[in-house]
Amino acid sequence: MPTLIDLGINLESITDPTIRDAITQLFNLVEQLATENDKLRTELQAARDEIARLKGEQGQPHIRGRNRNDISSEKERKSSHDKQPKQRDSKNAKLTITRTEKVTVDKATLPGDAVAKGYEISIVQDLVITTDVIELKRETYYSPSLKKTFTAAMPAGYEGGFGPRIKAVTILLKTIGNMTEAPIAQILGNFGVDIGKSTVDRILLKDKRSFHDEKQAIFTAGVASTSYQHIDDTAARVKGANHHSHVICNPYYSAFFTREHKDRLTVLGILSGVASSEELPYLWNAEAHVILATMGWANKHDDLLETLPRGRPLTYDKLAAFCTTNRLNERATKRLAEAMAIAAYHERTDIPVISIFMADDAPQFKLLAKALALCWIHDGRHYKKLTPRLLRHRKQLDAFLDQYWAFYHQLLAYKVSPSPELAAQLSEQFTALFTTTTGYNQLDERIAKTLAKQAELLLVLKYPELPLHNNPAELGARAQVRKRDVSLHTMTDEG
Repeated sequence: MPTLIDLGINLESITDPTIRDAITQLFNLVEQLATENDKLRTELQAARDEIARLKGEQGQPHIRGRNRNDISSEKERKSSHDKQPKQRDSKNAKLTITRTEKVTVDKATLPGDAVAKGYEISIVQDLVITTDVIELKRETYYSPSLKKTFTAAMPAGYEGGFGPRIKAVTILLKTIGNMTEAPIAQILGNFGVDIGKSTVDRILLKDKRSFHDEKQAIFTAGVASTSYQHIDDTAARVKGANHHSHVICNPYYSAFFTREHKDRLTVLGILSGVASSEELPYLWNAEAHVILATMGWANKHDDLLETLPRGRPLTYDKLAAFCTTNRLNERATKRLAEAMAIAAYHERTDIPVISIFMADDAPQFKLLAKALALCWIHDGRHYKKLTPRLLRHRKQLDAFLDQYWAFYHQLLAYKVSPSPELAAQLSEQFTALFTTTTGYNQLDERIAKTLAKQAELLLVLKYPELPLHNNPAELGARAQVRKRDVSLHTMTDEG
């Protein structure tokens, strides 16, 4: 729907407040009806597409970018220092010369007075790929007394008929090249390696315990390396069923975990290094009681909590038995389990416990760490999704977004030179900015929602080392999506 030029009405020229308020309400009604109309159009098209599918036909094609607003804030977030040209290293600075080859001139083409002046140096790079077929002659001994043959073991990495270099290249083509197994086998075959798709599958999936152990060690060290961690998740498919890929990262690492669910117990299982919530410890203490109160716990069940063993971890089976005995419904059981699992996680001393999560506003990320920092970019996207039809509202939205990103840049400057005085000033500015009333209802409602997140959005004032956005986790999730696009879904637990 095109932008309307305020229906030919200039509100500033109307002196009667009653008429001005009535027209303001009319403007907002236009916006509300237009938004509802867009929603109904979308639902109607979805219904038509489903009817067409049931008839064996095709629905309207989904073309990325069509009829969608640009909700990127990259332009607004860039500061002046981001636009400075970067100093580039010499093209050959990182290269090591492996051999030197002299290239001569055909003397017959030279004039008689030509004099040698040395050499002009050119650096070129090339790649040599060659197969290496090795015949391993392993010593064999036989003991008549034991009636047993002793044969020298295969060298490390040469098990299965292929050497470690082929295995390394296979893994690189899969992980970095995002290739499926058949093309990997085809590429190796073109270089003279006699290998089949099933062998590529075994190389990628079998006997990878050391890789999993190394990943867990990297994850544990990564969590301990900073006071905060980024977290996000994205959809995944496993054996045709919907799953979720979780990414946890900071500037030094990114770790990926695919699980069936994405609730708090699932994330706590990842943080604790266990495969399922049944392996988590559950602890009833004062913190668990406080957490439970924030989850909408029914007061009628409070007396039951007094019978829980305080300060002593419980297993999942014992907690489940307690809930069954006391006839707690599924919702109450889950809330109690989440509160006790979070409390137990915060008391752990055998693993690094995350102090701060940087995340979007998804509910499963709340309460897990001691504090939650919210992403400014995610919050800003909500404003970008507003689609005002009236020119007046369009200008109000643009003007507010200018103030929004100006404040964001002030926070960036604070991170460089923090001080208690500046923190107090920025907190006051936040309150002033997000108590703004424009008269454009949808914008005002959005502003009020940002105000309600003040503590999470301004956690950087207390911890200046915190980033202001969750882009690293989003980029990690995007990398996982690219792999999903290539392979569609995972067909085995090992995969």
